Amino acid sequence: MSHVDKRLDRAFGPLRAAIEAGRIPGGVLGVVDAEGRRAVRAIGSAQLVPTARSMTEETWFDLASLTKVLFTTQRILSAAATGAIDLDAPLVTAIPDLAQYNPDNWQRKVTFRQCLGHQTAFPAVFPLYTYGDDPGRLRAFLLQREWPAGPAVYSDINFILLGIALERLERRSIRQMDPDAGFAWTADPLHAAATEDDPWRGRVICGEVHDENCYALQGSGHAGLFGTVAAVLDFAAVRLRDTGADALIRAPLSARRTHGWERPYDGWSGGDRASAQTIGHTGFTGVGLWIDFARGRAWTLLTNRVHPTRHFDSGILALRRAVGDLINED
Repeated sequence: MSHVDKRLDRAFGPLRAAIEAGRIPGGVLGVVDAEGRRAVRAIGSAQLVPTARSMTEETWFDLASLTKVLFTTQRILSAAATGAIDLDAPLVTAIPDLAQYNPDNWQRKVTFRQCLGHQTAFPAVFPLYTYGDDPGRLRAFLLQREWPAGPAVYSDINFILLGIALERLERRSIRQMDPDAGFAWTADPLHAAATEDDPWRGRVICGEVHDENCYALQGSGHAGLFGTVAAVLDFAAVRLRDTGADALIRAPLSARRTHGWERPYDGWSGGDRASAQTIGHTGFTGVGLWIDFARGRAWTLLTNRVHPTRHFDSGILALRRAVGDLINED
């Protein structure tokens, strides 16, 4: 048994226990090292209602906020590397109509780098989808709203704005942009993990984005990407073979964040045994990816913990931490 198989084997226990306890329908755990050796295992159900389907290693997941790091962060940093944007320039260099009726508005001073590091004054969440179903009008509402300035928090608005900046730079919508191989903006419902029985849309969501704002915007920089465990591990393996092109995703911007990603802090999702050279990110649907550069390994835990409802204590944070600690147990 290889070292990645051994690590996966011992870290699989908490996932199995969570499923047997009925806290999570199903999940897939995967580990990869810098040499590309990997181990993957699936368990439980991809869907419970209205029909039941088993989880497999080929199941597609709504990657939710992993979109922020797997797609948007990479695309913004690539634009910076080519000189298309300056990370320390304000967003108005790409979105000149941002808060266009008030030239002194604080929003016009927000930079690309501040959005990547969640160092802005935007609120954590906002129900854009309740303001209509026209994606163009919702974008205009977002851009022209007088947002109250608050403390810097993790905010979807930061990445919705980065997504709009990409749309302006590339002159096409997010969903017209091709993600990396293995990822897509939708998935076949017969091969996707179901998310919520959504009271707003009146159906079980499967193969279409769970996030309401991303659905209403018809694509956004903060959510919407789908992929399998193989695609997520492929992404991580490329980062582990880093040649310098991805240096900024490891560069700290604060005690908790790098460019786009989180870094270890007390109580974080990657557990207490991750090295200081680890980055990670999670998604609301129950997914996560962590990359430990010091140890040359990465792991992903993909679950459908919001199926059939988000209004249930799935214990996802404790599960993520337990898995991370067992992955990194020496």
